[in-house]
Amino acid sequence: MATRNVEQPIRFEPEEPCPPSIALVVGFQGAALVLAPTVLNVAIAIRSSGLDDTYLSWGVFAAMLICAGITALQALQLWRFGAGHVVLAWPAAMFIAIMVSAVTRSGIETFATLMIACSLIQVALAWWLPTLRRIITPVVSGTVTMLIAVSVLPIAFDSIQDLPADTPAVAGPAIAGVTLLVSVIATLRARGRWRIVAPFISILAGCIVAAGFGALDGEHLRSSGWFGIPELPPLGLDFTPDKQFWALLPTFAILTLVLGIKTISDGVVIQQGSRRRPRAIDFRQIQGMVSVNGIGMFLAGIAGTLPTMANSSYSLSLINLTGVAARRVGFGVAIITVTLALFTKFTALLLTIPGPVLGAYLMLAMGILFVSGCQTILRNGLDPQRMLVVALACALGLGLDGHPITTDLFGDELGALLGNGVMIGAVVAIGMTLLLEAMSTRRSRLDVTLDMASLPELHEFLDQLASRLSWNEASTLRLRSAGEETLASLLLQEDSIESSHSPRLIVAARPQDTMVELEFIATTRQENIEDQLAYLTDEEAVPTVDDLSLRLLRYHTSAVRHQKYQGVDIVTVQVDGSA
Repeated sequence: MATRNVEQPIRFEPEEPCPPSIALVVGFQGAALVLAPTVLNVAIAIRSSGLDDTYLSWGVFAAMLICAGITALQALQLWRFGAGHVVLAWPAAMFIAIMVSAVTRSGIETFATLMIACSLIQVALAWWLPTLRRIITPVVSGTVTMLIAVSVLPIAFDSIQDLPADTPAVAGPAIAGVTLLVSVIATLRARGRWRIVAPFISILAGCIVAAGFGALDGEHLRSSGWFGIPELPPLGLDFTPDKQFWALLPTFAILTLVLGIKTISDGVVIQQGSRRRPRAIDFRQIQGMVSVNGIGMFLAGIAGTLPTMANSSYSLSLINLTGVAARRVGFGVAIITVTLALFTKFTALLLTIPGPVLGAYLMLAMGILFVSGCQTILRNGLDPQRMLVVALACALGLGLDGHPITTDLFGDELGALLGNGVMIGAVVAIGMTLLLEAMSTRRSRLDVTLDMASLPELHEFLDQLASRLSWNEASTLRLRSAGEETLASLLLQEDSIESSHSPRLIVAARPQDTMVELEFIATTRQENIEDQLAYLTDEEAVPTVDDLSLRLLRYHTSAVRHQKYQGVDIVTVQVDGSA
């Protein structure tokens, strides 16, 4: 586990209580970080959908309240909901394009119904994460993330021309260019707490240029009150889904899965950055984070606005700048955000930002999202098989996006909906992943009771595996020892756990060249083995009985990874061998 690289050491870890005054001060900084993206993302989506100012004011207000509530819920850990960390939430820009498509074609009611239906997918993903981890891989989520960024970019460029009719033609590109230039300079040069105000500096610069061209409309600001709740627009749900609903549902479902996978990645990063000393990732907290995200999507559907997502970069920026990772900060962010949402004059000020400034902001955000997708793909390396998945999914997703061949096959209406490049690329990526998994080296599987009485069966299983691979005696012994010590390590604390049924253990073996990957799937609740291995010191001359199995496990294996989920522990060990 890598060490942290931060500007300031952690003063308060997530479980440690910090004074309420510190929580509020840091919460104000966190609210300032997400305020501009919250307003801008919703404004771009609603304006591009052709909805009026009533929807715009309400959508921004509702998004701020939902983001505040989700940030507070993420700070909690109630049953299977909540991450127990400072997780800043904001509206998901990746849903802008699909919201525009759904609202313009079928209305806001269909969009809301699709959101509520897909919110269940996020909760299901959280609960079934151990099963889906080999299907929705980093390659799949990274590929879809890149396709999402490309699909949203046309909306950004269309926004450049969103100006009054009498504005000079050069105004849009000039405003967007200055905004991008200042944004890049501010991002590169800003240090410390200046990073918080960097987005506002670029937005202010763009608005000044827009005012010089006479393209800054302050009517919305003048007509709004100082405090209050915006007028509620005519919202509702479509209880009689038509064919357009069913045609859009696969794309919404795939984007929801990708949003869930991105939340998992963000959760891993936030956990790593919130500790003084590195720890293994607790996937139970990750599952809680995804579940709360599902609640945010449900609420966004009811309110008719963009769904929420976690933002690891902003969360880590806040933690690194302040050194405060205490979960109480989440409540501070929520209190400040709700207060600003009720301050309607301030929200109206942000809604006067002209289209070219929004377009420039969206261009930069989608560029960053595209690079994030590339990083996700490269996280575990890019072998020829993964390269084939990315290449085919991107080629078909980009090539068939809006292509006439889809309308020829499915008709004008369904063809326009099914010809979505993101959906096509995601289906291809998932299908290719399933195909490669099915065509991979034949796997061996053992299903036993998690008990030392199962050791003879485990030895026989591993002996047969080594014989099939033609391994020599030393390699076979190392494989047996690794399996035995993994079983013993899983049982270290199992005796103290009262249970009405015997825990189950599934061992899956995946041979890979001169190495075998053994995956132990067990129903235990002991401490993370990775953490226990990290706590061992080589200087101890005589190991204790409890850490003897851990030391032997580290000796016999080349890698050990322990993933803890709700009710399930997955320990993956790699053993090298030779004939």
